[in-house]
Amino acid sequence: MKTRSLLLHRLSLFTLALVFMAAPESASGQGRWQMIDTAEDPLHRHESAYVKAGNRFYAIGGRGERPVEIFDPATGTWTKGAAAPLEMHHFQAVEFDGKIYVLGALTGGWPREQPIPNVYIYDPATDVWTKGPEIPADRRRGAAGVVVHDGLIYVVAGIQNGHTDGHVAWLDAFNPRTGEWKRLADAPRPRDHFQAGVIDGKIYAAGGRLSSAEPGKGFTQTTPEVDVYDIASGTWSTLPPSANIPTPRAGSTTIVYDGKLVVLGGESGSQEPAHAEVEVFDPATGRWQAWQPMNQGRHGTQAIVHDGRIYVVAGSKMRGADEINTHEVYSPR
Repeated sequence: MKTRSLLLHRLSLFTLALVFMAAPESASGQGRWQMIDTAEDPLHRHESAYVKAGNRFYAIGGRGERPVEIFDPATGTWTKGAAAPLEMHHFQAVEFDGKIYVLGALTGGWPREQPIPNVYIYDPATDVWTKGPEIPADRRRGAAGVVVHDGLIYVVAGIQNGHTDGHVAWLDAFNPRTGEWKRLADAPRPRDHFQAGVIDGKIYAAGGRLSSAEPGKGFTQTTPEVDVYDIASGTWSTLPPSANIPTPRAGSTTIVYDGKLVVLGGESGSQEPAHAEVEVFDPATGRWQAWQPMNQGRHGTQAIVHDGRIYVVAGSKMRGADEINTHEVYSPR
């Protein structure tokens, strides 16, 4: 009897070992997130941007009027820059020719925040803001996805009236050298409160929602479909349902890392705390993969890729508004 029990025990251990050997790679096997402790923490802010120019990172905008804050990853220190010329929030900032561009942004208070009518440009070299070209009056919106490709800045979808209505599927190209705007084909669907990424000449719109101030709908009308714009052919397509984002959410952060689309954090009607999920889409396989979640769930911020790592700062830790200033970094294995 003892011999039989011992054999069963050994068989159980062997079976368990086989299970672990056969299991797919866990999220923790993809790398890890670590909190960054600095001598001087940045301000609390959300619905803000975080963008790299040169070898420094710039935290810009957010609810209220905030100065630019500059992080030096070489020293781990923060310094303050110039205040923005007006309140700007709900935007995905981009770098072009060493300067930082803000377009597709909102200003003012909830729920009918208004689109900012001009492009604004911050020059890290001089710490000076410039009011740039006007955005066509009938194409203004905020909470849009923004990417740079081959000398043009593309603005994808967004919302005209803050958190109430005016959801649009528009796609526009802005030439920062000439100030000219060009209207392109509408996306298959409107969405707002999302960020876009460009991979191999294709713009990916993943996440987001149709925002509403109507009770019960503010966080629930999320968009699971992924829409893709081929810049060369000027055409949109929608990925098959099998490639829908696994965790539909808005206010998420999108970054391109190692040829893949990484969607971090966000908010939704499924939970009160902000999402900590990190989900990664590989265009080569057409599949999503879960990576190690962030230490702190957050929405309404932006991420940076630098030296093979992903950095994210600030945002809100609860859906709606509960600003934080924590800073963390993802390192691969």
